[in-house]
Amino acid sequence: MKINVLRTDLAEAVNNVSRAVSNKASIPALEGILLKAYGSKLSISGYDLEIGIVTNIDATIQEQGEVVVSSKLFSEIVRKLPEEVVCIETDDRMITYITSGQADYQIVGMSSVEYPDLPKFEENENFEIKAEILRDMIKSTVYAVSDNNAKPIYTGSLFDISDKTFKIVAIDGYRMAIRKEEIDSDTNTQFVVPGKTQHEILKLINDDDINVNISVGQRHILFKIEEYSVISRLIEGTFLDYNSTIPKTSKTDVVINTRSLISSVDRMALLNNDKIQSPVRCSFTSEGIHLSCTSAVGKANDKIAVDVLGEDVEIGFNNRYLLDALRNADTDEVKIILNGSLSPMIITPVKGDSFVSLVVPMRLSNG
Repeated sequence: MKINVLRTDLAEAVNNVSRAVSNKASIPALEGILLKAYGSKLSISGYDLEIGIVTNIDATIQEQGEVVVSSKLFSEIVRKLPEEVVCIETDDRMITYITSGQADYQIVGMSSVEYPDLPKFEENENFEIKAEILRDMIKSTVYAVSDNNAKPIYTGSLFDISDKTFKIVAIDGYRMAIRKEEIDSDTNTQFVVPGKTQHEILKLINDDDINVNISVGQRHILFKIEEYSVISRLIEGTFLDYNSTIPKTSKTDVVINTRSLISSVDRMALLNNDKIQSPVRCSFTSEGIHLSCTSAVGKANDKIAVDVLGEDVEIGFNNRYLLDALRNADTDEVKIILNGSLSPMIITPVKGDSFVSLVVPMRLSNG
């Protein structure tokens, strides 16, 4: 293989693709990235057996070929090269020569035969969605994906598509986030996408106006974002019937400015840290909302003057869980629905149902 490429194109592609590379793999080639030079394109792939990222960049190809190089070393070299044009050449022993200006490197490569093939799957469903919509939907729900592998199904989000409606649902046992959008697709399907994959999608969406093509198979999913292809395994298992977990009643209602409530909870959170997690106590009365927090380091109180409709209620929350839900609400005002001190808080838009967030309360002591 012998090629010339632009350093900025190469550095950006390698940086993105390297996020799918395993740091410690049983197969040495999986700690590398696969370079394939054919036609007028250089294909760059990273794959950790769960998620693969592939992209193509323009290249001047003098000799076609393939090689696997250390992801960490290659990305560091490319990032620090002095000139814009980079020459990459390999010999029969897979020694890879990298030259830019007066700087040159020789690094040990591996044969592409050592590199596992990315999954090929039979497509069951295919649809397109505007990048801006997909990004906003993932961003406003992925915070509620579980990081506990005891129940693997909840380390991903449910993508539920039916009747031209697309929902993303994430649950971790302490909170639930649902985001809904209307889409122009006749697809009817459900599948669970790993949280890690969703984070990679967020990083790759740089242009809100493009469309993202999504192909769904029995066990894998493929996202096409401009020149990038992201292939990921789907998580198998039975996802919770999320509709049945949303309380249908309402004993206490409040419409409140989102920023005001975030600021107040933030002030209470100053008394908590990684070692201390005292609940933020919220008292909803006809006089408004009284927030307080008592921990080993002190006490804090705050009040928000707002109309509270319905029954008085005192309820406690983990400040981080409550803040996550509020910060990912995309409206200036939110509606809060309560059904007593032990039932989850429901956060919705004042009008419509584009999102629903549930936060499970903490038990309060009598003090």
